[in-house]
Amino acid sequence: MTHIDELASLGTSTWLDDLSRDRITSGNLQEIIDTKSVVGVTTNPSIFAAAMSKGNAYDEQIAALKETGAAVDEAVYAMTIDDVRDACDILLPVYEATGGQDGRVSIEVDPRISADRAATISQARQLWSRVDRPNVMIKIPATAESIPAITDALAEGISVNVTLIFSVARYREVIAAYRTGVQKAAEAGLDVSRIHSVASFFVSRLDVEIDRRLEEIGTEEALALRGKAGVANARRAYAVFREIGAKDLPEGANLQRPLWASTGVKNPNYPATLYVTELAGPDTVNTMPEPTIDAVLEQGGLHGDALTGTADEAQQVFEQLVAAGIDLDDVFEVLEREGVEKFVASWSDLLDSMAAQLQ
Repeated sequence: MTHIDELASLGTSTWLDDLSRDRITSGNLQEIIDTKSVVGVTTNPSIFAAAMSKGNAYDEQIAALKETGAAVDEAVYAMTIDDVRDACDILLPVYEATGGQDGRVSIEVDPRISADRAATISQARQLWSRVDRPNVMIKIPATAESIPAITDALAEGISVNVTLIFSVARYREVIAAYRTGVQKAAEAGLDVSRIHSVASFFVSRLDVEIDRRLEEIGTEEALALRGKAGVANARRAYAVFREIGAKDLPEGANLQRPLWASTGVKNPNYPATLYVTELAGPDTVNTMPEPTIDAVLEQGGLHGDALTGTADEAQQVFEQLVAAGIDLDDVFEVLEREGVEKFVASWSDLLDSMAAQLQ
């Protein structure tokens, strides 16, 4: 039994936060499913930008798309959809064995439309239809403008990975959007047991931003709080999940599990497994870059359920952050804006690169 298996026994599913055609065609994805107990995959614009910028795995398809005169956006989505579809096929046995809980592969809507509800739901429908696999999840960012689109998608039976959640306040809106969406799906006669969702709560980016501000403040009290905000914030979110996550769901509906994202540590002074060992617990997912998965396998460090009963201690950390001079509302606003901007930048770079290759 590996440490990833031990993590699963605590209630946390391990998903890989990466995908490329090389992983698929070389058999690497199947290998890490078999040997590292990975049970899902998440992608984002940055991941695909990295995958398509190196090697020659996409050359043949790019040449074919060039022959057809495909537009740049269409070419990029054709390739990402093919990768996600193939990954879904590889993970289908996991999906079937877990009743749809795991075996999931996520693909994200264009980050440039995150402020447009109509465009977001339109593209969510297109991606859902074109991937055409029961275990795909459509990633929609939790911006204020996209929250209604999350409800729209769920109401139509589309499984959704709600991404870029930073604050507990926004997370409450996400829970409400999920509840309303599956209620509407049930009222429309859809089988809600087939609708799944995760709420992707970003962890390490919070520590990066708050640590920077704590260092600017520079007091002993402030510096002592470095590296504590990310875990505390996720634990506060977990307490909300336990409080209202199952409330008023229609019969047969699934829990929208919290998913811990951005769990590769950015500060080399922190343990590589920090955002895994300290966020292990029932009904959760942790999507990790492969180096973090390997660190867990090698180092372990798990110490049981690290989530249940931690709300008071986590709240104390946030009270101490406020007392030290941290403007939390500003932190969350900055992180959400920058999160969208970073994905837009990656997507734009990918489109520019693809445009050059299609000429």
